[in-house]
Parts: sequence; C-alpha cells; structure tokens
Amino acid sequence: MVTPKKLTEDLASTGPAMFRDTLYTSRALFLPDGRQLAVAQGRVSAEAGDTIAMDYLSKHPDLQKE
Repeated sequence: MVTPKKLTEDLASTGPAMFRDTLYTSRALFLPDGRQLAVAQGRVSAEAGDTIAMDYLSKHPDLQKE
C-alpha cells in the first residue's frame, strides 16, 4: 500500500511570498541588481527562492509580509 507524501514546511513555502505596500497601491520597486518589481493593488510578490528580492522586500520600511 502506498501512502501519500505529506507536504513539508519547505515544500509548502516554495510559492511566491506576498507583501502589502502600506503607502502606495501602484509603484515600481527597483532591486539592487537592476530588476523591477511592480506593486499592483497594494501588493507585490517575490518567489521564495529569489533571495535578492526577498531580502529587499522584507527590509523595505513600507512593506509588510502577508
């Protein structure tokens, strides 16, 4: 009998991380490596594996992780 694998916390967190912009509903954020992330409807996201974007967004004073 085969038992289904349970999702581990690591696998469950591989999706995009959402951040809420507390000041603007629409704007562009420029990462240190030159990439641009767009805030739309007061939210911006980054893939969990994107360490540059995650570091930038988590340290930004206007953003709160959801």
